[in-house]
Amino acid sequence: MAEQNSTGRVAVVTGGSRGIGQRTALRLADEGVAVVIAYASNDVAATAAVAEVTERGGRAIAVRADVADEKAMAEVFGQAEQVFGGVDILVHAAGRMVLAPLAELDLDVLDAVHRTNIRGTFVTNQQAARRLRPGGSIVNFSTSVLGTSFPEYSAYAASKGAVEAMTLILARELRGRDVTVNAVAPGPTATDLFFEGKDEQQIARLADAVPLQRLGTPGDIAELVAFLTSAAGHWVNGQNIRVNGGLA
Repeated sequence: MAEQNSTGRVAVVTGGSRGIGQRTALRLADEGVAVVIAYASNDVAATAAVAEVTERGGRAIAVRADVADEKAMAEVFGQAEQVFGGVDILVHAAGRMVLAPLAELDLDVLDAVHRTNIRGTFVTNQQAARRLRPGGSIVNFSTSVLGTSFPEYSAYAASKGAVEAMTLILARELRGRDVTVNAVAPGPTATDLFFEGKDEQQIARLADAVPLQRLGTPGDIAELVAFLTSAAGHWVNGQNIRVNGGLA
């Protein structure tokens, strides 16, 4: 793809080929942000996400990468700099969720979840901390399960507890850089990741538990991310924000 250097803002969005990441990429593109969609394996979804951005008048490329691989993520940020001229925003939406009682969870599965969710956050944030321009923003993803303590979420919640710790510490480490670091903690949200492994009764129960009596949508979450990465949201720093319709 030909280089398209731009003086506008540029975002790297991991997990940007579907779900919350994809909707966030679209939302940022609607604000004139050039988007680099980092994705794990689904070439078709990534191509479709780029096409949707460009059809709406935005600028986007897709780069396949494992978020836990430091060389791969360095290449993602390098592509952002080469094609669009720099990086201002990291939205780290990639994640893995496996549900099982703690006593029954295979430890290899635990390691895989933590590799993506903990190491992946560390690697992507490390690249962002080194490369983001002044005025930039990092948004990580936690979970409202840290407040609700639902059964079977131990591996996932533990990994997201680590994400919150990294987020708050990095915000303080970037003192003087004019870069904000926050975490967004969705509640039950209608994504493929959420629906996986759940039957209709479980889904209905979770939706009804929310005071607004519905599941969140990827668009609900994307609006908050757009605010946090905008000039209007730049005074918000070092925070974990639960966005869950009042669940907890």
